[in-house]
Amino acid sequence: MKISENWLRTWVNPSVDSDVLADQLTMLGLEIDDSSPVAKPFTGVVIGEVLTVEQHPDADRLRVTTVNIGEGQPLQIVCGAPNVRAGLRVPVAIIGAVLPGDFKIKKGKLRGVESHGMLCGASEIDLEDKIDGLLELPEDAPIGINIRDYLKLDDRVIDISITPNRGDCFSIRGIAREVAVINKIHYQAPDIKDVTATIPDVKNIHLETKGVPRYLGRIIKKVNTKAATPEWMQQALSRSGIRSHSILVDITNYVLMELGQPMHAFDLAKIQGDLHVRQAYANEKLFLLNEQNVELQEDIMVIADDHQALAIAGIMGGLSSSVTDETQDIFLESAFFGQLAIAGRARRFGLHTDSSQRFERGVDFELPLVAMQRASQLIQELAGGEFGPISIQEQSEQLPKRTAIHLTQAQVDKLLGFKIDSQFIEDVLIRLECKVEGDAQNWTVIPPSHRFDLNIYQDLVEEIARIYGYNNIPTAKPTIEIQLADYQDQTEIGQLRQTLVALGYQEAISFSFVDEKLEKQLNPQVQALALANPISSDLAVMRSTLLSSLIPCVQYNLNRQQDRVRFFEIGLRFDYHDAKNIDDLKQIPTLAMIAVGTKTPESWHAKAQPMDFFDLKGDLQSILATAHIQPEYTRSNRAWLHPGQSAEIIVNGQSIGYFGRLHPSLETALDLGITWVAELDQHEVLLPYVYNFTEISRFPSVRRDIAVLINDTIELSRIELTIKQAAGEYLAALRLFDVYTGQGVETGNRSLAFALHFQHASRTLEDAEIKQAMDNVIESLETTYNAKLRAS
Repeated sequence: MKISENWLRTWVNPSVDSDVLADQLTMLGLEIDDSSPVAKPFTGVVIGEVLTVEQHPDADRLRVTTVNIGEGQPLQIVCGAPNVRAGLRVPVAIIGAVLPGDFKIKKGKLRGVESHGMLCGASEIDLEDKIDGLLELPEDAPIGINIRDYLKLDDRVIDISITPNRGDCFSIRGIAREVAVINKIHYQAPDIKDVTATIPDVKNIHLETKGVPRYLGRIIKKVNTKAATPEWMQQALSRSGIRSHSILVDITNYVLMELGQPMHAFDLAKIQGDLHVRQAYANEKLFLLNEQNVELQEDIMVIADDHQALAIAGIMGGLSSSVTDETQDIFLESAFFGQLAIAGRARRFGLHTDSSQRFERGVDFELPLVAMQRASQLIQELAGGEFGPISIQEQSEQLPKRTAIHLTQAQVDKLLGFKIDSQFIEDVLIRLECKVEGDAQNWTVIPPSHRFDLNIYQDLVEEIARIYGYNNIPTAKPTIEIQLADYQDQTEIGQLRQTLVALGYQEAISFSFVDEKLEKQLNPQVQALALANPISSDLAVMRSTLLSSLIPCVQYNLNRQQDRVRFFEIGLRFDYHDAKNIDDLKQIPTLAMIAVGTKTPESWHAKAQPMDFFDLKGDLQSILATAHIQPEYTRSNRAWLHPGQSAEIIVNGQSIGYFGRLHPSLETALDLGITWVAELDQHEVLLPYVYNFTEISRFPSVRRDIAVLINDTIELSRIELTIKQAAGEYLAALRLFDVYTGQGVETGNRSLAFALHFQHASRTLEDAEIKQAMDNVIESLETTYNAKLRAS
């Protein structure tokens, strides 16, 4: 639900800014999906009146105007808008104005004629263009006033996600109640007074189904349906995501957003006889306002006259009884429909209306009369008319009952796990508009009519915790006995997740079925296992790789201007190679990673660098180190990977996964850019590790450096393995500290410099032992790889 912050603050105006207000609502359980300004910042735009309009001497489509902005001489402004005319009041950007996009207005010439500003259309001030040309303001718009002040463009639109149990919050009034409670202030409702009946006309109403406990109606005659909707009402509706239609529709929509009560106006002349609220007849037809012809069934509740159905109750009216510009007399409806009588009916016809959304979640059963009075008040003020008395029909036995709930201090303390002051408890319940009786330890609570979700004492405790603030609830460490774990350590999935998150990846949770086309793109050899009854065409086969799920996630984010995306997923992939039937299908637990964009987020202290092969390798080594795995790497030949920037991860002679860049042809076909991926066997990563503790040597270590010239096609992991085997048992650590190619090194070769650290656990090593180890290393490198020792 979208609402205007300015509109909300006319009801309740706490001394907090927009960001704090949004945080308060979120902590109250009303999640803020977005909070955005109505218009981007701009300056120097005022209201002006076009005095004269003359044809430009050298341009057919341009006009030379004089414009009064309320100070000094009128401005001469050249304008090409088709609707410019004398007497029009429009926004005027004067010299020095700065429009959205940092567009600065300067004195200029258009085809030789000086122009001292610009007449603005809606888009120039970051509003929606409803017409081709200038934004036309009302004739009484005050000249010289800043357009931001006049149109209230410093407002913000708050988009609130309302949970199904909080139907009472689907209105300005509902949100105002919440804001008032959390800030310990009162909200100010508009002064609503009923319009006195001036005519005796009434319409007989018959309630013929249990789904309508309360129904109110009122005849209003001689209504000016052509009256213009005032600018303040249009703004309020527009910022709530509702388009302005006509004065009566706008008023009922305004009351809907303001109070939360859906209403409907019928053309009185089109109602034949009495009004009946009943169940539809089998196969009864109704042509709806959206020009959809529907066939009704007996579980659908309708508003009907003596001859036909006029509307689907609580969902949408019919076209045959709708109000038009020719309508003079109306019948205004305000009702309370039961949730179960409305739930699911709108979706059956592919509808989702503001009315059904509220009735399905529950509307205050005491609200219809207040809404009828409010709507009547607005109609009288804005469209005139003669008003009949309000007709009220009820089935009192069907109305919701507000039963008392017994609450004790002990119940609150037990459920929350800590003690809350009894005075705070009572104060919260009163601010929630409950009727509260009792002493400091026991209360009898009757919830208000709009809080139909409060039925048991646990509901009240939840409200107390919500207003207290979940973030204010103290934490207490439990007392536990700790026993030393066994020497065998199993890497936990949670630990693996934490490592990935620390590396900057976010977890994705996706379906195990994917798009067959993408599967084929990744591996043309795969024979996809099709689902018998897929959800959709792009979720039709079981995935053989988790990349089939992660790539669409990356595409989705890239299409929404997220240029640095990192995901991981821990889930099953399905190997159906050589599978003769479903029993042969292998489900392989897998860890997959995907990354697009820069190595690190944008920052002030370092220039953003594109991610490369070694960055991904570093991430993988962090993960493997957590699992105590020391792998080797060999070149990968997988079809979907870049042949020169990918590798297999080898442990004990077997591949446990791969990593590298997607093949460039795939990146182009999928519109991804450079994309880095990895997949590992989850089982291998989570294998138990047996610790082998040794005492730290008290004897000194000895470092020897060696630099060799070696063919650049030889993998580093093979070279390091050769050095470790040749150096012997006293080699404590091996580290590559320099790689060089260029002047002095033949093409096809590279210089690698290693630091070798030798140490004995129980004595000091002798020079002869270290020399022998180094000689073995040099000989082994020369023999195995034709390496040459490089002079310093």
